[in-house]
Amino acid sequence: MFVMMVCAAALVAAAGVHSEPAQAAHSPATSPAKSAIKDPEVIDLAGFQRLLASQKGHPLLLSIWATWCEPCRDEYPMINELAKQYAPQGLHVVGVSYDDDAEMTLVRHFLARNNPIFINYRKRMGHVDQFDRGVDPTWRGELPVNFFYGADGRLMYRIVGEQPRAQYEQAIRGILLTFGAAHQ
Repeated sequence: MFVMMVCAAALVAAAGVHSEPAQAAHSPATSPAKSAIKDPEVIDLAGFQRLLASQKGHPLLLSIWATWCEPCRDEYPMINELAKQYAPQGLHVVGVSYDDDAEMTLVRHFLARNNPIFINYRKRMGHVDQFDRGVDPTWRGELPVNFFYGADGRLMYRIVGEQPRAQYEQAIRGILLTFGAAHQ
């Protein structure tokens, strides 16, 4: 057993996976080793529009990332921390991976390492431009990108690239105000 674990670790390190973790289908309290790792569900523009409609009534942070994007890898743990911090106030967070199907091993490892408390999807192959324009017509596909939607479903803020945590918190507080106003 020990030899198999050492061999597996060597294969992971040789593949460069050590810097890219994965998603497990588990609750944050469940260890990834004790639950089956599942690939994120594929989402296209129509699926995104349904997702956005289903989130209406809640402030939403949509985080789009990829394992090959170094700023995305750096930012993702912070997004997870913000999700934990602001969930009690009504914030919902959804992630979308822009990795190709061939990169799913990297995605699995990336998500397993980061143990996100929010659901992650992966964009449907070949529909990047359509998806990008559908999310925000002014967005040109730069990563990482985070979209902040008010409780009414309206896009209120967009943060592109690495930015200070304070900027994310300011945007989150702004969309949380829409949640408070909707419940008064």
